[in-house]
Amino acid sequence: MDRKLLYKLLSIGLLTLLLMLPLFMIEDQIRGRSLRQDEVKENIARSAAGAQTLVGPVLAIRYRERGAPETRKDPDTGQITTSRPIHEHLLTLPAKALDIRGKATVERRSRGIYQARLFHLDLSFAGNFQVPGHLGLSSQVELVDAQAVLLLGLADPRGVSNDPEVSINGQIRRFEAAQDGLLEQTLPGKRLELDLGPLPLDEAKRFDFSFPLKLTGTEELAIAPSAEANTIELTSDWPHPSFQGRFLPRERRVDGQGFAARWEVSHLARSLEATLQANDARFANDSRREVLGISFMDPVNVYLQAERAVKYGSLFIVLTFAAFFLGELLRRRPVHPMQYLLVGLALAMFFLLLIALSEHFSFLLAYLISAAACIGLICTYLAGVLGGRRPALAFGAGFTGLYGVLYGVLQSEDNSLLMGSLLLFIALGAIMLSTRRLNWYRLGEPGHGEGEA
Repeated sequence: MDRKLLYKLLSIGLLTLLLMLPLFMIEDQIRGRSLRQDEVKENIARSAAGAQTLVGPVLAIRYRERGAPETRKDPDTGQITTSRPIHEHLLTLPAKALDIRGKATVERRSRGIYQARLFHLDLSFAGNFQVPGHLGLSSQVELVDAQAVLLLGLADPRGVSNDPEVSINGQIRRFEAAQDGLLEQTLPGKRLELDLGPLPLDEAKRFDFSFPLKLTGTEELAIAPSAEANTIELTSDWPHPSFQGRFLPRERRVDGQGFAARWEVSHLARSLEATLQANDARFANDSRREVLGISFMDPVNVYLQAERAVKYGSLFIVLTFAAFFLGELLRRRPVHPMQYLLVGLALAMFFLLLIALSEHFSFLLAYLISAAACIGLICTYLAGVLGGRRPALAFGAGFTGLYGVLYGVLQSEDNSLLMGSLLLFIALGAIMLSTRRLNWYRLGEPGHGEGEA
């Protein structure tokens, strides 16, 4: 191999590395646009309501008991007195049965070219609590009094758009904003409270409750199944739900008209302590939260798909330069490094066009326009470089295949490794078959390579 060929290989390698710079810049631009999209979502959430987590309702019981007698001696008078201190405690009771039914509609809100999705949820709650006699405590505990409070945890109470009338044993009550910090021990985070008044100390008490709730949130809904027996049914006109969390639906239907899902969760399948902490900000991003979740997701995240596409840009450039170099060897028609560079820049331009157009059109249409524009530009340029339309059209067919494979990879992430491996195998096979008769030791000799393939 003579020095000229060696220099050519080195220059191609240097150009390949140089073209990584515009790819990195385009990837950084995509990442910046994606961050801007997230900022817009957060801004809309601050103006309306953020992602919602529902916990409860649960029953918190504040009770007081008399402690053991304590004897004290006055240091001045020497008088001895005996008293029994009173201690205050909290008891948390989950609902025996809880039935939640709801319907969600999804609204798109835009800020410029960026969008966020708000869901408007109409919910109905129904269930019951059963308080055992003497609060289920040992008979040796001497109770003074007990007070019951109904608690409902909400991640963002601003999303409550009604003042729900709560029916408790046939009587209408209303929630109030949380005030007593002591109940934070029972249900951390933001919550609504309803004071149910004093409880009889030695008699069992049953509370049957029901209430509607209109709730707005941004993109994600989570429900913590806090009762002993939980039944949750949700329907929506949104056709692209993502079911998440620790509990998947027992039954579900998803089609072009929306979705319907039903959950049945027993207390045997969850930890009450972890469930009550689901609304705690410290565990907001913990994947182990005891919740069932729905994400009203966008089926096509253009920024994620564009970022994935750019990661294949280096493969496009390597395969294209390998095809050019192979053509030089077999056809003995030299291609100048500057021509390599211009074609590489045209390949990089595809990814910039893709992200710019996908912000205004569907991803498929943006992909088709970007691919067609770049293939047309490269084919027109190569018709002059390679001295004819036929080799230019051959390269154009190759580029069309590359873009087709890339789109398939983007649409099927699970099969991306398989499709990428097949593409590399086909490219390697084409190179090996084309050069199977080539004498690599005589590449530098005049006239070598013509007709040898």
